[in-house]
Amino acid sequence: MPDAQDSQLLRTPEGLVVVDKPSGWTSHDVVGKIRRLAGTRKVGHAGTLDPMATGVLVCGVGRATRLLGHLAGHDKTYEATIRLGQSTVTDDAEGEPVATASTVGTTEADVLAAAAEFVGTQEQVPSAVSAVKVDGRRAYARVRSGESVELKPRVVTIAELSVKGMRRPSADLLDVDVQVTCSSGTYIRAIARDLGKRLEVGGHLTALRRTRVGDIDLSMASTIEQLEASLDMLPLADAVRRAFPALVASDEEAEDVRHGRPIALDDKQRDEQGDEQGDEQSDEPGLVGVFDRSGNVLALMEPRDGMLRVVAGFAGGT
Repeated sequence: MPDAQDSQLLRTPEGLVVVDKPSGWTSHDVVGKIRRLAGTRKVGHAGTLDPMATGVLVCGVGRATRLLGHLAGHDKTYEATIRLGQSTVTDDAEGEPVATASTVGTTEADVLAAAAEFVGTQEQVPSAVSAVKVDGRRAYARVRSGESVELKPRVVTIAELSVKGMRRPSADLLDVDVQVTCSSGTYIRAIARDLGKRLEVGGHLTALRRTRVGDIDLSMASTIEQLEASLDMLPLADAVRRAFPALVASDEEAEDVRHGRPIALDDKQRDEQGDEQGDEQSDEPGLVGVFDRSGNVLALMEPRDGMLRVVAGFAGGT
């Protein structure tokens, strides 16, 4: 018979819940809802979405919370609308306007040329109303208390900034629909702000929808209403296989991994990971999901000094 810990594991749901976050909800609101639906407080999320934003919010339940920090680092895709001709204090539609300028002389060619300049690796100053900490306090808290905040630039990579459409809500304003694929830590509000600056008319974000986090996209997402009817959860092992290359350990290696010990990164393992990562692989692969022969996920491991070492273990309890 299973012991008490095994019985608890069997009763506690665990895995990823992919939510199509509605506008007006904070990411914390979504976590609270999943906690109630799953009947456990052990729920977290990967990659905060602002209340105005919608789309893919990946939540982890039970031991799957150990995946979230690693999933948050994956690249992301967004659909957004940028309003040119008006700047706001928050760089989005929720903030008060601080400057306006006519876009009558701003042509489609101007917008396309400016957008193309954002593609690549660059330094980006986060929006002042962001979750970045300044001397221990969130930047948004400082701004909302009346402080002036200057944030340091950070290196981000924008793989795509495609213009999908343009229209004029008024004579002086120009709305630009874009699709953005970018590295973790990129602020779409900052792109809206900086595009407006580059065109010398100002800009802010009016709509944002996240469509993908790594290999997890909207096709896997459920609305809050759908989750209330049935809590659709991607099992932990399936989630690891979807997000990371998989490696099956021998029985001896599996026992080492269960106890947090490293295992050898031999040539066969290198070859298997190279096949998974195609032409993108470096001399050492990235994170690997390690499984036993029965298909149970044991850990996420990373290569260091010729060994695979545990960075997140799943063999124990919650």
